[in-house]
Amino acid sequence: MSQGRGSAVVAAAAVLCLLIALNSEVAQAATYKVGGAGGWAFNVAGWPKGKNFKAGDVLLFSYTKGAHNVVVVNKAGYDSCKAPSNAKVYSSGKDQIKLVKGKNFFICTFPGHCASAMKIAVTAT
Repeated sequence: MSQGRGSAVVAAAAVLCLLIALNSEVAQAATYKVGGAGGWAFNVAGWPKGKNFKAGDVLLFSYTKGAHNVVVVNKAGYDSCKAPSNAKVYSSGKDQIKLVKGKNFFICTFPGHCASAMKIAVTAT
């Protein structure tokens, strides 16, 4: 009789865990390839439009190493296409950057690239 009761307790616990899992919102970070199939390239400034980004989501900047870079800047750097001397520069060609809550700004600092709309501004909630 004790074994039957033990099995019933295990089964009830399993059902309870399943119900909790089904009713809870599990937040998982999404990964977005910047620029879509074309990757990090010219004229990507409009790419974030219509997307709902969350803090913790990851942006994948895919490009030919040595042809571009990705630099995290503030709004002034984004608007002026100039990065401060202490800015974080990514240059692997497969850069993965986690979004922080609020405004996130990225530019390419190769000459003329940012001016050719190789920059994005992303707001994460």
